[in-house]
Amino acid sequence: MPKPPRVRRGAKPKLRTDGGVLERLRDHLERLGLTELDQHLDAHLAWAHEHKPDPLVLLERVFGDGAQRVRQRRVERRIDTSGLKLRKTLEAFDWAFQKNLNRALIENLATLVFVDNHEDLLITGKSGTGKSHILQALALRACEREIRVRYTRCVDLIDDLYAGLADRTYDVRLRKWARAEWLVIDDVGLGQLRRRDDEPTAAHMLFNLLDTRHEQAPTALTSNIKLSEWGKYLGDATLAAAILDRLAQTSIRIDIDGPSYRDFLAKRRAKDHGIVDDAA
Repeated sequence: MPKPPRVRRGAKPKLRTDGGVLERLRDHLERLGLTELDQHLDAHLAWAHEHKPDPLVLLERVFGDGAQRVRQRRVERRIDTSGLKLRKTLEAFDWAFQKNLNRALIENLATLVFVDNHEDLLITGKSGTGKSHILQALALRACEREIRVRYTRCVDLIDDLYAGLADRTYDVRLRKWARAEWLVIDDVGLGQLRRRDDEPTAAHMLFNLLDTRHEQAPTALTSNIKLSEWGKYLGDATLAAAILDRLAQTSIRIDIDGPSYRDFLAKRRAKDHGIVDDAA
């Protein structure tokens, strides 16, 4: 049996330091593509040194923190690519102002179960009643759930499809809109729709889009005009009726019957500046 190496009298035995293990751990993380964990590893090790957790607790903390950071980046990408210009929230909605609005219904919609069930959503009401605020807040919630949302105003959607007719990319553009996991079309009835006599109507293009998505993927819309006026606005009463027929089969319908919040804010600002409305 070989003898153990002799240690000189007074010499201290060499101990393996954490430095070597730590460097190998960093190398493993890099090879596995987990550099996100490496960036915050020192902080986790300092926490572990102080709190002496169970090894599984430490592993869960390290990987859980990394997973949360990855998820947050994905959420930001979803928001950035959604088309949302503002980050509206339901928490900022003035429920007291719209007293006739069913708050419980809206908060139930915020669970997004209807999106999971491929149900459409149609919100109508006069301008300033909060339709867009609610819809944009729901879209933000969906982005936070990592759902691929595409938000657009109706006039911008139609303009994009007309541009596709001009440069012969109509089919590509239509498929791109149709592929959205949740398509959100705001403000049907707001803004002038441009069209030449030799081009299909807005109703034709919107029908093609919604018919492609019908019962396959959910769509949400808001409108500040009466449904009976969609035919005039979209340029074809027959196709507008067909669109509404599709929505009637699969949509949740909400009509906000209340005052305009924008008018309320305008009057309050005028009052703050000492301007009196003679008609009041």
